[in-house]
Amino acid sequence: MDLTQYFSILIFCLIAAGLAIVPLVLNRLLAPHRPDQHKNAPYECGFDAFNEARMPFDIRFYLVAILFIIFDLEIAFLFPWAVAFKDISMLGFWSMIVFLGVLTIGFAYEWKKGALEWE
Repeated sequence: MDLTQYFSILIFCLIAAGLAIVPLVLNRLLAPHRPDQHKNAPYECGFDAFNEARMPFDIRFYLVAILFIIFDLEIAFLFPWAVAFKDISMLGFWSMIVFLGVLTIGFAYEWKKGALEWE
């Protein structure tokens, strides 16, 4: 096996590393570096920070995130099914109908429990 075949890959990696490292080094050498209290202060939308950054989140944030992931995955399953719709059998069709039914029941349950309402 001849290692000269990999020379172009080595050159590519060196150029990529140079494009990543050279701007960082130039920034450190040429840019002014004068930190003060205001530059190092935490910034929160133009206001002073209200509380500590480690304060607990409301559980509704997590619930909305989980619901988003569930319904996002539903769309991920629907696209290939819709693309191959003409080529699938009746078993594939009814399997997706059952999947959508279970998902609809879950959505209705979450709606009834008030998971989608924000106070």
